[in-house]
Amino acid sequence: MSEAARLPEALERYPLRTTRRGHFWIAGEVVEMPDGMHVQRAPLFVQWEAPAEITRPYPLVLVHGGGGQMTDWQGTPDGRPGWMDRFVDEGYLVYAVDRPGHGRSWAHPDVVGKPGPMFAYELAIGLFSADIPGHDQGVWENVIGDPTLDQMVAGMGFFADDLAESQRLDQDRIARLLDRIGPAILVTHSASGPAGWLVADARPELVKGVFALEPMGPPFTGAFARLDYGIAKAPLTYDPPVADSETLEAAEPGTYRLPNLAGIPIVVAVAAASPFTSWGHLMSDYINQAGGSAEFLNFADAGVAGNGHAPMFERNSEAAIQPILDWLAKID
Repeated sequence: MSEAARLPEALERYPLRTTRRGHFWIAGEVVEMPDGMHVQRAPLFVQWEAPAEITRPYPLVLVHGGGGQMTDWQGTPDGRPGWMDRFVDEGYLVYAVDRPGHGRSWAHPDVVGKPGPMFAYELAIGLFSADIPGHDQGVWENVIGDPTLDQMVAGMGFFADDLAESQRLDQDRIARLLDRIGPAILVTHSASGPAGWLVADARPELVKGVFALEPMGPPFTGAFARLDYGIAKAPLTYDPPVADSETLEAAEPGTYRLPNLAGIPIVVAVAAASPFTSWGHLMSDYINQAGGSAEFLNFADAGVAGNGHAPMFERNSEAAIQPILDWLAKID
C-alpha cells in the first residue's frame, strides 16, 4: 500500500481548523437566446464558513474589489492564510462572494455585455505598490516575472465595461443574498465600495454596518470612472429625487439626502501609504453631508503603518485586520 500523501512544507503554515463550510448561488435572470435556448445571466457565487460556535450577532459579507474575486479574502499572494479565516476564527459566520462577472460568477458577453480591459501587471504595480513614502509592507517585487506578483495578478480577471450595470448587478444579487441570510455587516474593498452603499440603499433594514476599505472615489470625479450619483455610478435613492448628475454635483452639500443610509454605522478606511489616502475622507464627508453616519479611519491612526491599497495581501496582514475587528466588535 502506498504511503499517505504529505502536505507540502510551504502549506504547513496553515493551522488545522474546525469549521463548517459550503456554497450556494444567487441566481441571475433567465435570458432567452436567439436560438430559443434559455440561459442564466450573471449569478452570484457565495461561499460560506462558520466556526464550530458562532459567537457574533451578525454575519459578515465580504465583497472583493474590481477585477478580483473572493480569493482576495482567502489567502495572501505569498501563501499565508487570509482574512476570511481570521474573521471566522473571531466567531463570525462569514459569506464571501464573487461579484457578477468575476471569479466563479461567470458572465458571457452575449448576456452581460462586452468585458472591459484585463487587469494588467502594470496596473497591479501602480495600484498596489504605488510609489508612496512609507509603503514597506508589500510581499512582491515590482517586476513582471516575480512569482509572488504572478500569484496576485493570476487572481485578477477583467473590469466591467458598463460600470453602472455592474454596480446594479452587485446591488441586486447581494441584496437578495441578505433576503436569504438575514441582517449582516458588509465589508467591501476598493471597487466594491459602491456595492456597500447601493445594498444599504436597497435593504437598509438588513444592513447592520458597512466597513468600506479603500472604497472607489472620490465623489463624482472618481479615480477610475465618473461616479454619477456621487459615491456610485448606479442610481442611489436621494431625497429630493435627483434630476441629473450635474445638478447633484453642483448642489450645496446637504441639499440632497440619502435617507436609506441614515443610522447605518459606516466606516470609510484607508491604509497609511495608499494612493487613496489623500482623498478618502471626502467619501465619509459626502455621506455625512447627505445625512449618514460615517467615520473616517486612517490605519496609521490605529497604529498600523506601511500598507498600500490591499492590506489583506501584505506582510502585516495580521496587524492590518485589527482595526476592522475592533470596529466590528462595537456592533451589537
